[in-house]
Amino acid sequence: MKYRRSIVAVIAACLLAGATGARAEGTLRVCSDPAYLPYSNQAGEGFENAVAEVVARALHEKLEYVWYDTRAKGGFDQFLAQTLDKGECDMVMSLPYGSRQDQTTDPYYVSSYVFVFKKSKGYDISSLDSPVLHKLKIGFESDTPVQDGLQLRDMVIDAKAFDVAGTPGESPRSMLQAVQDGSVDVMITWEPSVGAYLKDYPGLEVVMVPNARDMGPPEQYSFPMSMGVHEGNDALMNKLNAVIKAHRSELARILQQHGVRYFGSTSGNPGVDVGAQ
Repeated sequence: MKYRRSIVAVIAACLLAGATGARAEGTLRVCSDPAYLPYSNQAGEGFENAVAEVVARALHEKLEYVWYDTRAKGGFDQFLAQTLDKGECDMVMSLPYGSRQDQTTDPYYVSSYVFVFKKSKGYDISSLDSPVLHKLKIGFESDTPVQDGLQLRDMVIDAKAFDVAGTPGESPRSMLQAVQDGSVDVMITWEPSVGAYLKDYPGLEVVMVPNARDMGPPEQYSFPMSMGVHEGNDALMNKLNAVIKAHRSELARILQQHGVRYFGSTSGNPGVDVGAQ
């Protein structure tokens, strides 16, 4: 989704703080996309839905959703501006740790961009500097750190951009299908967006994009992911941090059941090893 671009890109200036609405006692209001699996939908089938249920239950509060299309005009920034920053809800389920857009909790998982290609091809791909990439048709999610990395290496012109994050109704499954069909040889995308669908593509290999570069400064392709609250809402942030700590194993189990792999975390547990980026 478009907001997944903002999540994993270098975040620009802070949004102006909006007015915070009164938090209803006994109710946890969560801002979510109503129709974007594997993240969330109104049927509660996404991994963010499942995590929100754990949080609400742990806080002994009723879970209530505020639905807003994250892929509408303005993308995730507009989503935040119209929901969390206006006080229409209390939290969002995914922001990069340390985001300057809103206040973040401790991370509850760490994941990465990944290369996806057919196992049968046996490509020797370990980083964006792998020589074989210059011989392959590359697909990538546009307006992401991957696009920047490809531009640095003069590979973006011949690559095929996918805009799943900005196209309402488009499923991340389409990126895996492009590899399966051979329209691209290797896809580079954010793992949580495709992890839930990989079980339907057993012939595909997944390799983490490392935060490394043969020459020049390091690049970031792994990100610790947190829950987000309105700036200054320390009370809720502290409660959420306590939930993340106390329910770490349960959160890990839920995310793994939804195909979210903890690339970038040496322990495989959410909320730890942030320094492993």
